[in-house]
Amino acid sequence: MSEAIANPFASVARQFAQSALKANTLAFEGFERIVNLQLKSAESAVTSSVAFLSEASEVADLADAKDIWPKGVALAKSSSEQIYSTGQEVLGQALKTGEAIAQLYRGQFQAANDSLTKAAAKAAKAS
Repeated sequence: MSEAIANPFASVARQFAQSALKANTLAFEGFERIVNLQLKSAESAVTSSVAFLSEASEVADLADAKDIWPKGVALAKSSSEQIYSTGQEVLGQALKTGEAIAQLYRGQFQAANDSLTKAAAKAAKAS
């Protein structure tokens, strides 16, 4: 009787190990997407900042400074909006990854429950 129950446990353990590998893969892919989002955002911010600083370095008098001031404010505004937007995208990606992993394990637990229930019923009938 113990062999009838032990065999399904070995099968379930193997399935959980495979699910753990799949979950790690999903987590890594999600992390990769998050890093790419952040890198694109950083690249855009650096490009905008360098362009602004290049223009600001040419300021020679107060009139030029008055002209560049609104551009600096616009840069700060667009940078903060971009940071917020990227944060929202990162959160969305993290949630999608979490949901995919949860779905993977939900299906795995259901399959394991069904398998062990059948094995227990079979063992009970055999005894």
